Amino acid sequence: MIPLSHVLTLSVILFVIGAAGFVLRRNIITVFMCIELMLNAANLAFIAFSRYLGTLDGQLFVFFVIVVAAAEAAVGLAIIIALYRNRETLNIEDLDSMKL
Repeated sequence: MIPLSHVLTLSVILFVIGAAGFVLRRNIITVFMCIELMLNAANLAFIAFSRYLGTLDGQLFVFFVIVVAAAEAAVGLAIIIALYRNRETLNIEDLDSMKL
């Protein structure tokens, strides 16, 4: 059995990579993928604690996070496509205004 500390260390590393990508990157698609990476890191921590404590509570939280991530992906990608069609760029700095 893998120790809880190893799984949580992996979860923290994934979350930090996602947070760094969110802060440092300028492409909206990359930022979107970094948000998904952070959500998956949180899911990994939920599953690790669920397994460690022997309950199903963490797995229930993961189910809700996956549902929210799927809705976010659908709405987020629709917004990204609309922005690209209107502005013809995916650079965040060029998308500073909601005006057309």
